Amino acid sequence: MKRRSFLDHLAWTGSGIVWTLGASGTLVATADAAPGFSFVQISDSHIGFKKEANPDVSGTLERAVAEINAMPQQPDFVIHTGDITHLSKPAEFDTAKQILGKLRAPLMAIPGEHDVIGDGAALYAQMFGHKGATDGWYSFDRGGAHFVALVNVFNFETVGKLGAKQIAWVEKDLANVKSSTPIVVLGHVPLYALFPAWGWTTEDGAQVLAMLARFSNVTVLNGHIHQVVTHTEGNMHFATAAATAYPQAAPGAPGAGPGPKLVPPDQLLHVLGYRSVSVAGNGTAIDDHPLG
Repeated sequence: MKRRSFLDHLAWTGSGIVWTLGASGTLVATADAAPGFSFVQISDSHIGFKKEANPDVSGTLERAVAEINAMPQQPDFVIHTGDITHLSKPAEFDTAKQILGKLRAPLMAIPGEHDVIGDGAALYAQMFGHKGATDGWYSFDRGGAHFVALVNVFNFETVGKLGAKQIAWVEKDLANVKSSTPIVVLGHVPLYALFPAWGWTTEDGAQVLAMLARFSNVTVLNGHIHQVVTHTEGNMHFATAAATAYPQAAPGAPGAGPGPKLVPPDQLLHVLGYRSVSVAGNGTAIDDHPLG
């Protein structure tokens, strides 16, 4: 794949996105985790999924973990942006915990809608919940940046929703953060209206986006749609992540809808993998590293 501007990129990519906080205080993407702060995002592993679109989701997650562990300089942490499991079953959480536990870097997570089915919310909290989280959401500071990890999966398989309690928490959390501070927002479902007809939006996300407008540098990362789509609104840069489990159709693809997309078996690993983004000279460039 040819190198191209990250913000102009729209393509299938892999499961890892590496970001570095540069000396200028601007959050930029980098391939090799140069000296400074970096982290990796993975998403949508769907452990327990057993359909034809990927008969071995555990194997592809294992492969992604191995790729991350092989990075020459380890990221500061790995964030999983939801749908760790497929049906929130204890055995699925156990398998995911075993695989993700092999990461060399510390792991953090937020839930997807597939992680909170029935009593799954309690299982998720037990297995992957963040210490000190409020109903699953939390924030932290790292390397000069402020991170806000949201839970926007209350409406299962319809649209994302934050709820009044979480929105009030976000307002309080951001109140004393300087507008010059780089902000990284992590969610499962897209915060903006990426494709509402398929539920790829957060119905009350605009309220949080309005709070973020005063910050000079905002990056919003999510999963859920199993492919990379980038979008920019003023100071806010949005990037969805590919899944480690299976692809989905591009938004609005004729005759398609949300759900597993079947590709030829010999092509599956080519739409799964990891992505590195590098800063070279005055611009950014990406390299996609498929697992096959």
